[in-house]
Order: sequence, then C-alpha cells, then structure tokens
Amino acid sequence: MVQLQPLKIGELTARIPVIQGGMGVGISLAGLAGAVAAEGGVGIISTAQIGFREPTFDEDPIGTNLRAIGTEIKKARQIEQNIRRRYLEKEPQSAECKKKASERGIIGVNIMVATRKYEEYVKAAVAAGVDLIISGAGLPMSLPELVKGSKTKIAPIVSSLKSAQVILRYWLKKYDRLPDLVVIEGPKAGGHLGFSYEELQGIEEPEAEHAYEQEIRSIVEHVKSCGRARQQDIPVVAAGGVYTRADAEHMAELGADGVQMGTRFVTTYECDAPDVYKQAYIQATKDDITLVKSPVGMPGRAIRNAFLERAAQGQIPHEKCHLCVSTCKPTETPYCITDALVNAAKGDIDNALLFCGTNACRATKLETVHDILREWT
Repeated sequence: MVQLQPLKIGELTARIPVIQGGMGVGISLAGLAGAVAAEGGVGIISTAQIGFREPTFDEDPIGTNLRAIGTEIKKARQIEQNIRRRYLEKEPQSAECKKKASERGIIGVNIMVATRKYEEYVKAAVAAGVDLIISGAGLPMSLPELVKGSKTKIAPIVSSLKSAQVILRYWLKKYDRLPDLVVIEGPKAGGHLGFSYEELQGIEEPEAEHAYEQEIRSIVEHVKSCGRARQQDIPVVAAGGVYTRADAEHMAELGADGVQMGTRFVTTYECDAPDVYKQAYIQATKDDITLVKSPVGMPGRAIRNAFLERAAQGQIPHEKCHLCVSTCKPTETPYCITDALVNAAKGDIDNALLFCGTNACRATKLETVHDILREWT
C-alpha cells in the first residue's frame, strides 16, 4: 500500500493531501474552506456567482462577484485562524495543538474558464492574496499571464491526457512555465464534467473504470516527465469518486500525490450549503443520482428531484440574465443555471439543481471536517 504524504505545492505544504473541491453556487465558501485549511487540508472557495446574497447582485452580478471574492478569502483566513486558536486554548500544553496553531493553511479558489470576465475574476483573487487558483470548465490558457508577478499558485483541471498535453505544451511555449499543481477530474465527479454525455454513461462498469485508471496513470507520467525536464516536481491530484482514505490510497497507487474531494464535504456542519441541501444528499439513493445536460453546454451529475422532472418536460421560464458563463445562450437555454443553483444554495430544493458526485448516496449523517480529515492522520 502506498503511504500518503503531505502535499507540497511549491513552498506551500498541506499536512493532509486533500483538496476540498470548489462547489458553487454558494456551497463551498469561507466557512467550509476555512475549516478545511485549519485542519491541514486545502480549502477551496468557488467563485461561481459568489456574490449572489448581496443586494447589488441582480443589477451588477459581475461587479458584485468581484468584490465578494476578496471578502470571502479574507473571511476564510479569519475562520481558519479562529479554529486554530481554539485548539490552542483548549489544550495549551499539547504539542500537536501548538503545531496546528503555528501552521498557515492553504486557501484557494476555483474559477471556471467559462466564467464571463474570467480574467477579472483571476485578478481579483490574486489581489486578495489567494494561495492557489484551480481552473477548469475549459482550458485555462491565459492563467500564467494573469498571475504573473504574484505568489499565487496555479492549477489547471484536466480530464484527459490530451488536455494535459495541450495545456502544458502551450504554457511552456507561451510563458516558459509549468503548473504548480495539476488536478485530474474524472468522470465520477460532481457538477459540470469534462466528458461527453455518452462517455459518462456506463462509467461505473469495471471495464470503464479500468480504462480511466490507465488514463490517470498516463496523465501523471506526462506531468511528472515535463516537471523532471525542468527540475520541477509538479504534484498531481486526482478527483472524482473519492470519499474515504481508502479511495485516496487507491489514487496514490495510480500515481497521484493527493486527492480532491467535494461530495464528502457537503454533509459537514461547516459546509456553507443549507441543511435541506445536505439532507438531500443523506436521503439520496444510488438511483437518485443522474446525469443532466446543463444549459451551459456541458453534462453534469445531480440528484433527481422535482426541478429536473419539470426541466425534462420543456423550458422553464427565466427572467434577467445573470451573466454567469460565456457558453450560455439565454434565449435558448432550457432553464437558468444561476437561478437553479442559487435556489439550491438558498434551500429552495424543489426549484433547484442539486449537483453531486457519484458518492452522494454514501452520505448517511452530518459530520465535522475535523472528523473527516482525522482519517488521514
């Protein structure tokens, strides 16, 4: 069995090699990210319509989101520090608590390439001093230029060897640099996915699982080979279908340096989602998890509910465009993805799109971030 090691991202180190997935809208904000960072993992804030609760959101969604990015990053840092301080106050003589209190956690953001004004979102996160930017839902070709001169680390999300090859080759040629981290997001992940709808069907069959495991090995080898050529160790993290330490150890056997995990963190007390959203995960069965064709042009995975049943019958009327992603065509979309995800974040479950990974049906109770990450210690 492969021994799990701390995750090193340049000069940053996560004691526990777990990145909490960025889940939007409003599912992973400062509360969850700060708690994960405090426990030694990497906390990630989703910037997708991050300012949806602000009074100016409807009239100025992009400007509101850009301001909210800095606010949430600052809040996550404070939450992390408060948790560490409580550890020390509780056990002032404990060497472990002293060590935790002295650590500085890693706070990152997830920014979709398909986001309208993507460059401005990246610059706002950099200006706020974020440690790490993870970027997918498209190929983040311009990301190195956008963080130039900062200490912010960058990580593209890839789902295939081909996409990894394209990004690394382009970054080397255009910017003379490589990623600080690469995230491989597999077909069992939640939310929007980098696969065709047809590719995702039958993905849990043994033959399909084995084939994608070979893809993971190929991506890891390519990334590591590119890094070795530049005397750089580029960590590779695997996402999709990871729920326990045993799952993480399996990914390590495939060559991954760590894992990204989203679904498991939804049913934590610290998660920013409303309780009714968390209960939808806890009550979900395997048959309740289904593939959906998102209005933004990518397939996704979600929990079957009344909203999806209505969407299958025809277009759900929507009003003003919220300027979320560049791939959406408001006049043609079957429903507004922002409205559906904001409803989920506000607890209006019957009118919501409930994104999830294949493991949502494994959730049986609420737990703490501390209890989850204790499995890795």
